[in-house]
Amino acid sequence: MEEAGRLKVPHTFPSLVIDSFFVLGLFSALMFRILILFTQWQVHWFRPVWYAGVVGYVFFFAFRYYISRKRRKVIADYRLAEKLKDETALSREDRDALLYIVDSIRKSRENINYLFIFGLSCLAILLDLWMHW
Repeated sequence: MEEAGRLKVPHTFPSLVIDSFFVLGLFSALMFRILILFTQWQVHWFRPVWYAGVVGYVFFFAFRYYISRKRRKVIADYRLAEKLKDETALSREDRDALLYIVDSIRKSRENINYLFIFGLSCLAILLDLWMHW
């Protein structure tokens, strides 16, 4: 992130990349939640569905880890927490770094992903209880 002795503020990914990983996360969550159906009716599909979920999550969570690490690096490199705590005046580069972090969080669809996972998990539990009642 350094360029000729100066830090270079990263940019957020294009919407297509963000949306693709969002869909991959939703797909993986769905694969894990529908496994309950395959244990009862289509046992031969269990492993392919499980692998689809695991492989999807490997890529999804690797991407999420990369984004989180990138944000933390910007905070550390620019010493943003210290500057805000000490009420130090922020330079133009500091403001750009903060803007990157804010834009990155704002563009993220992780809150929808968490809600989707929560809803599917509740549905999977109810479905399993219904099937075994």
